[in-house]
Amino acid sequence: MDVVLTYRGRPITPADLAAIRGLIAAQPPISRRALSFAVCAAWHWAQPNGTPCDAICRGLLLWLHRAGHIQLPAPQWVTRKPWRLRTSAPPVLIDTTPITGPLRALQPLTIRQVRRTPDEGLCNSLLAQYHYLGYQQPVGAHLKYLVVVADRPVACVTWASAPRHLGPRDRFIGWSPEARRRNLRFLAYNTRFLILPWVAVPHLASHVLGRLAAILSTDWQRVYGHPIYFLETFVDPARFRGTCYRAANWVSLGLTTGRGHNAPTHQRTQPVKEVLGYPLTPRFRQQLADG
Repeated sequence: MDVVLTYRGRPITPADLAAIRGLIAAQPPISRRALSFAVCAAWHWAQPNGTPCDAICRGLLLWLHRAGHIQLPAPQWVTRKPWRLRTSAPPVLIDTTPITGPLRALQPLTIRQVRRTPDEGLCNSLLAQYHYLGYQQPVGAHLKYLVVVADRPVACVTWASAPRHLGPRDRFIGWSPEARRRNLRFLAYNTRFLILPWVAVPHLASHVLGRLAAILSTDWQRVYGHPIYFLETFVDPARFRGTCYRAANWVSLGLTTGRGHNAPTHQRTQPVKEVLGYPLTPRFRQQLADG
């Protein structure tokens, strides 16, 4: 197999490029979205829940088009909505009256998975306004949670697909490169964790983490068709100690190199962060390394 390109770990061969060109030539009026679904069908490219990998495929097609390997048909639809950065969300006005006291006084505390629900926008906006990293729309598999007490949000937590390469985590799991490529989908990465600034309740953060660890795999199975065996996150030691994670029994796996995502220069470009992990099953190493 002659590999000419690689996109998100998938080899692209001359035969693949010829097949895409053939699909475009066979249906000249085809839309880019329809072409993406046709490529997914031809390549049997689907998520474990059976949904075509349409978003990834459209990214691939645009990447190939911009590099001159294929000629995509002209876009058939243009949005009239005002353009907004993928890292922004509209502001929201909510009650900011302080919430204090012991954790038991907050019961019942409800944790709702809000992706693809009317409350997803609220979660996005709260992160954009109050998280020190702001909001960024995840790419790939992801879930979002809103923690509510008496209809008032107190926390937001988001999870996404895990980074492909992470030295401390990979050494802790002990999997081979091939096992990592095959089983990376069984990991979830905690991208954002926000306790709203007017909420001062001892032990709330670790309690939320414990509650989420009990339900995340089931929710992921329902949405994406497979479970989660291991959770991970980054903590910036210059800002935080990761106390709530440690109180929830997460373990320190080591430090990042600070080189960022696939940095070609191998130079440190970002703050060094601590990697924390949490196994959801006692057999996680066997399930991830052997799979």
